[in-house]
Amino acid sequence: MRRMLLSMVEDVRAVVIKLAVHVCALRHAKHQDEETRVLLARDVSMVYAPLANRLGIGQLKWELEDLAFHYLHPKLYKEIAHLLDGKRIDREQYINNFVDALSNALAMRQVRAEVYGRPKHIASIWKKMQRKNLSFDDLYDVRAVRILTEDVQDCYATLGVIHTMFKPIPGEFDDYIAHAKPNGYQSIHTVVVGAEGKTVEIQIRTQSMHQDAELGIAAHWKYKELDQKTPQKASGYEDKINWLRKILQWQDDLSESGALVDEIRAQVFEDRVYVFTPKGAVINLPLGATVLDFAYYIHSHVGHKAIGAKVDGRIVPFHYQIKTGERIEILTSKEENPKRDWLNSNLGYINTQRARLKISSWFRHQAKDKNLSAGKELLEQELKRLGYSIKDVGDLYERFNVKSLDDFLIAIGGGTVRLNQVLSQLQGRFKRQQLEDALPKTCQFEVAKPNTSHQIEVNGVGNLLTQLGGCCHPLPGDVIVGYITMGRGVTVHRHDCDQLNDLMVRSPERVVDVAWGEKYAGGYTLSVHMLSADRSGLLSDITTTLANEKSNVLKMTSTSNVQQQTAKIELDLEIYNLDALSRLLNKLNRISGVIEVHRC
Repeated sequence: MRRMLLSMVEDVRAVVIKLAVHVCALRHAKHQDEETRVLLARDVSMVYAPLANRLGIGQLKWELEDLAFHYLHPKLYKEIAHLLDGKRIDREQYINNFVDALSNALAMRQVRAEVYGRPKHIASIWKKMQRKNLSFDDLYDVRAVRILTEDVQDCYATLGVIHTMFKPIPGEFDDYIAHAKPNGYQSIHTVVVGAEGKTVEIQIRTQSMHQDAELGIAAHWKYKELDQKTPQKASGYEDKINWLRKILQWQDDLSESGALVDEIRAQVFEDRVYVFTPKGAVINLPLGATVLDFAYYIHSHVGHKAIGAKVDGRIVPFHYQIKTGERIEILTSKEENPKRDWLNSNLGYINTQRARLKISSWFRHQAKDKNLSAGKELLEQELKRLGYSIKDVGDLYERFNVKSLDDFLIAIGGGTVRLNQVLSQLQGRFKRQQLEDALPKTCQFEVAKPNTSHQIEVNGVGNLLTQLGGCCHPLPGDVIVGYITMGRGVTVHRHDCDQLNDLMVRSPERVVDVAWGEKYAGGYTLSVHMLSADRSGLLSDITTTLANEKSNVLKMTSTSNVQQQTAKIELDLEIYNLDALSRLLNKLNRISGVIEVHRC
């Protein structure tokens, strides 16, 4: 998908060819097995047909939609086709009479126009039945006529003739010439009551508009290099190309291909609103977008610095949902200062994925810098109290499973590594060094290396009764501490285990040093909690990731919050080591829509 869009930015023919390939594939899909047909049809329905629509290529869009609908909903397709065919002769005769009467009326008024009946597409009929909750007999546009004129003036002259001859139905008039659709589509739509009280839908547009509606962006190939001679045509072409470029520029935030497709689907499926910047530029956003979404659409820095918003000159709150035709102005400060509350879905500050990703990214970077500074300050204060400096820490961070001193300080500042554990390790190291320094050189000895043939060594001794704590589920690679129990040997805890800290307060004398043996093997049970935006296919993506990482799933539960549109997933897994867990958590966190993943 992304490769196709990238190639399209350079040459629009790439996407037209891709769409045509899918048309051919669906035409011959009857020779494939059912599973292949359904997968192909779903792919076309979710991505390629909407993309054809967004690029204005109606000729391909209609066929893609109908063919996909045929394989995804075969019974419905046959029912609607049967209803259309059953009244076809009467409907064609009625349309022919309507076309003759209208053509004569236009000719008498010297309006040059071509009038003809137009075919109806089954997929669009079904969508309208669903959207308006209508039966087949209630549909206006089963009887449909199209009128093509030479210029825009004749379009409105034709409309006047039609509304003089026939009674228009209120609420069924749209002027897409004055207000074009996002894909550039232009036409006048009206529904009138004709003879016998039957309704007829009418489309009125110029020949040029019709060519654009049928061929869309493909009609502008020849204008790409001739934009100075045909600026209006070139502008329409560039608008569509710029839309694709904007999608691709978001790839840093939409790192997964699934997220990229989700964003494209959001762009092509959702209803849109059209608003103006203070300079008069038209911006289109998904229906439901707020003024804060608008700010982040303009630029991430505008969003980060936003302190207020005006709509048509009046102050509005950040959760105000913008409406078509409004003029939006964002008030900014000199400093970036987004609020964490903006990410709270219940408060309604933002409703677009783009804004959410930009805000989350800002806080991730800010938290890293702040935690680094806070961790360094905390550690230096305690070291100074003990008479040491940060240089004395050396490579101690390696015992806490971090790769560098900076990561170590970030972990301390963020609370993932507890300061009391660090100080305990440091004091033990300092005391051992003091003891070695105090011994005569002849009395110094080399400490024997622990026997690594055993799984866990307690104070350097293996083959003792040990068990892994069920409260924190330590894995090889975790920093661990032992606690002597009554009659059950030594229980091994992670160093940051809450239960261990409680035990250390009550009985510090029972705490012993333990270490992993190099040959420790076998599976370990642990729990992982996930929070994600609730969406179709989420559990499938999670199970696929688990299978790819060869993780043994012992238990999996999922609960949905309908109000917040989130899902909580709890996994009980069997993992072999900390590296495997780290890889798995990273992969789970990269699944589209996932907000948080953590080990329990």
